[in-house]
This record gives sequence, C-alpha cells and structure tokens, in this order.
Amino acid sequence: MKVICYSSFTFSYLNRARVLFQTVRRFHPDWELVALITDRPPEGFDFDPAAEPFDRVVWASDLNIPDFDSWIFKHDVVEVCTAVKGPFIHQACGWGADSVIYLDPDTALFASLEPLERWLEDHDILLTPHLIDPNDDPTAIADNDISASRTGIFNLGFVAVRTTGEGARFAKWWNDRLLSYCYDDIPNGLFVDQRWCDHVPALFDKVKVLRDPGYNVASWNLSKRTVAVEKDGRITVNGAVLRFWHFTKLGPLGDVMTRRYAGENFPVYEIWRWYKDQVAAVTDPAIPGRYWAYDSFEDGVPIARSQRLLYRHRTDLQAAFPKPFASGVGSYQQWLEAEGL
Repeated sequence: MKVICYSSFTFSYLNRARVLFQTVRRFHPDWELVALITDRPPEGFDFDPAAEPFDRVVWASDLNIPDFDSWIFKHDVVEVCTAVKGPFIHQACGWGADSVIYLDPDTALFASLEPLERWLEDHDILLTPHLIDPNDDPTAIADNDISASRTGIFNLGFVAVRTTGEGARFAKWWNDRLLSYCYDDIPNGLFVDQRWCDHVPALFDKVKVLRDPGYNVASWNLSKRTVAVEKDGRITVNGAVLRFWHFTKLGPLGDVMTRRYAGENFPVYEIWRWYKDQVAAVTDPAIPGRYWAYDSFEDGVPIARSQRLLYRHRTDLQAAFPKPFASGVGSYQQWLEAEGL
C-alpha cells in the first residue's frame, strides 16, 4: 500500500515535527512524509528541506485556496493550521497513493502503524475518539468527558483515509467545511476541524472508530489507560502495544494534566522525559519562540484577535481590503487606526 503521511505546522513547531517524522521514518521508511507548513521561514533561519526528516514541503500558500491573504487573515494560528488539513487531504487523494494519514506534529510513534494499513483494506475512514472508556470520577468527567463534548468526540490529531470511495468523499466534504468554518468558536458549535467530524459516522459509510488503547494516548485519556514497560522493552497500554502518543500542551499545562491522571503510573513520566529530550535536541535557537509569519501586519505591528474577527465577519471589509496584511495608506491597518480599533 502506498501511503502519504503528513503533518500541519508552523516553524515554531518544527522541532516537534522533526521528532514526529523521525519516529515515522523509523517504522515506515516506505511512506512518503509531507510537511504542510503555513508560515514563512524566520529571518536568520536557514531552512533546508533536504536536511529535514520529511520527503517534501507543501506550503499552504500553494494549495490554491482562493483569496489566500484574505482567507488566512480570518484565522489565528491554531485555526489556520487545522483548516489547511482539509485542502491538503482532498488534493492528496489525487496524487496516486492508496491512503493518506494525518498526524499532529506533537505526536510520536513507538511502534509500527501497520495495523492501520490492514484496516484501510476494509474501511475508508479511520478515527480515534478522545475516550474509549467512560470516566466515573467527577474531576475526570469535567476535564475529559465534558471537554470532549465541547471540542469534539474524535481527536483529529489523527485521521486516515483511503483515497477512493468514502475516503475521497470525506476528504472533499472536510475540505469544503474547513475552508469556510474552521474556527475556535465553541459557543456557536465550532472547534476548529474537530467538531465537524462528530458527523462522520452518520454521513459516511465504511468508517472505523479505533478503540485500541495504544492509539492516540494523551492526557485526556490517561485516567483510563495504564502504561507499562514489558520485559522485552515493549511499551503497552492496558495490555495493548503503544502505537503513538499525543504530547499535547508541551509545558506547564501538559505537566499538570499528566500528573493529575498518571498518578503513580511512572512509565508515563519516563515517556514524557524522553519526548522533551528529543524535542530539545532538534530545537533551532534561530527560530523565535511562538514565531508565526502571519501574526503581524507588514510593518511588524501584531494583529489583535479582535481585528481578525472583525474582518472575518464583515464582507464589506474583505471586499475593501483584499490584502489585509498591508500597512500604509489605504490599508486595513490604517482604517483600524482611524476607527480606533
């Protein structure tokens, strides 16, 4: 089976993406690995794709998204890095591969994903839910069950499709939804790309929900997953082989949630320590922390979220300022200043 595996990120997450692709390459040297980047290299950083652990780079600006500058301005960095996943997976279905797999940049493989290839022989869409066992502790219910009800039943740090049949139909549908409705707007029923996939089992056939505990292990499901290291060195989760871990919220928040639910399950802390060491080893100091090329106007003034939201909701402003990142006379930035916004 010919597989395309991609991840979507900016340069501030290049270190995490390097770890991801290194681990994928270890277990799947035959997969085509693609970095989907919605960014531009920071000044002073020499980006050489040939030296990276992926096969090619696809720039979001090359996805043929109509009115790209106007479109991207409506999104913050998380919204846009999830939004471009739809156009990519839809277009990649026409690249001659049998399947396309998405993995978040802050994931890492610990064993082969060969079972996915076998499942994709009989199913067209694979999804992993945040939870596969119900919580009974009130704190865990609030942190995990209720949270998943707000943000989406399935975690879209992973999705896999066949490039034909229902997989291709899903990819086109997801493309259309994410181009127009990929926003962090929980009060209006949206949480970037995830909430849309709550509909997938109802809208599509040949969908498999992976209930194997070794897939997409993360802080939100540790309350019901016990990690162990076997005598032969294999890492297991509730007795199943650990396939990949989702290291969400690398930093203080991730540490807090991990400690809360790992408790005395000490292998969890060893895995996290390994991951932090791996990320540190491939972090380039030339990339500023939290860098994103599209977070400011052309003159370097940061763009406030309120300014993006105003532009998103006002079609008259979109028509008047098709190049909203511009600075100077006649720009959206000048209009905001004149309006005191």
